[in-house]
Amino acid sequence: MSRFVEAARFAVRGVTGNKMRSALTTLGILIGVAAVIILVAVGTGSSAAVQAQISSLGSNTLTVNSSQGGTGGRGGGGGFGAFRIPGGGGGASTTVDTGTQTRIAQLTVDDAAALLSKTEAPDVLSVAPTVSATSVTATYTGASHAVGTFTGTTPSYMKNDNLTVQAGAAFTDTDYTERRRVALLGTTVATDLAGGDGLSIVGKVVQFNGIEFTVLGVLTGKGSTGPQDQDDRVIAPLTAVQDTLTGYGSISSISVKATSSETVASATSQVTDILNARHKVTSSTADFSVSSASSFLAAATSSNKTFTVLLASVAAISLLVGGIGVMNIMLVTVTERTREIGIRKAIGAQKFDIVTQFLLEAILLSVFGGLMGVIVGLVGSRFDIVGVTPVVAPYSVGLAFGVSVVVGLFFGLYPANRAASLRPIDALRYE
Repeated sequence: MSRFVEAARFAVRGVTGNKMRSALTTLGILIGVAAVIILVAVGTGSSAAVQAQISSLGSNTLTVNSSQGGTGGRGGGGGFGAFRIPGGGGGASTTVDTGTQTRIAQLTVDDAAALLSKTEAPDVLSVAPTVSATSVTATYTGASHAVGTFTGTTPSYMKNDNLTVQAGAAFTDTDYTERRRVALLGTTVATDLAGGDGLSIVGKVVQFNGIEFTVLGVLTGKGSTGPQDQDDRVIAPLTAVQDTLTGYGSISSISVKATSSETVASATSQVTDILNARHKVTSSTADFSVSSASSFLAAATSSNKTFTVLLASVAAISLLVGGIGVMNIMLVTVTERTREIGIRKAIGAQKFDIVTQFLLEAILLSVFGGLMGVIVGLVGSRFDIVGVTPVVAPYSVGLAFGVSVVVGLFFGLYPANRAASLRPIDALRYE
């Protein structure tokens, strides 16, 4: 034990003997450790943000999209109301004659109505057909705003998309069936048009491409996902949007809410079977696709894990470079202290003593650099980076610090062995 303590004392003296060189050596380790912690935190934060946005849609939400698109042809714009119940929570059952239907190239309101069949789709809670109007400009008392997303839909859409109103009220089944020109504005649209918090616009008349709509309410803010502003949106009754902005024809998509997260798979199967029968297609020739928030979440999680690993790998390279710096300095130290090594061996120091001394020096440099790197990494992770709020992953802190110690041990081993292998007579003759 006393031999180890003696070696540690020499190691501390060696590290503190040239403070500037030791500080520059630990800087490489510091940067590597801090980079690992911060970049992993950025990857984890990005993943958490994406997961939160997708999860806000609801784990039991499905989206049916057409594989062919299009907006032409008459598709029965107002027929959906006959299949719903007040509040958009479901609908009275309807029998769909799938034996005499001709193939429908795109999604229609009738397709959405068919999905409310309690006999054929018992795991479907609510359905909301949607149409999207493009290139819509909102104007109000001299202010104008290019709307990012203008959606025509039914009251059920609010429940399906987990939307709430912070001021005013949502449109109702009556607004839908009577084709009233009313709208709900996202906070970005409301603030750009009315200024302030935008809530004063409730009850006012806003023009969309010159067509007047009365603002019933302002939606609760949902924030942004990367470059996409989820609050730059307007929602209005599908019937009114078809009357004024899109015309009648195929719809853009169908939002479907399963009865629970456990019935998503069965609801997906039921929706697929109904639409396959209506469109006279099979799984290999289907002209539509059914996706769920959970599938988006799984894909996003996998993608972000890859992204995080890539960031960590890049940061680990700087940690490796720092380790090479430790080896370089230790080799220089061995050369400078050759006579000291010879004297120590001449008065009885064993190979173990010399190896321990120089190995401890390398580890001390790495440990100090690792500790400083952890502090810098944790502080740096408290600030938003490229629009992402970092989330520190506890494992990254332990891993980065542990690797820094291993780097010191690994890259210090060769210089330590080289020092211990010097013959006392050769070391004493060294100038």
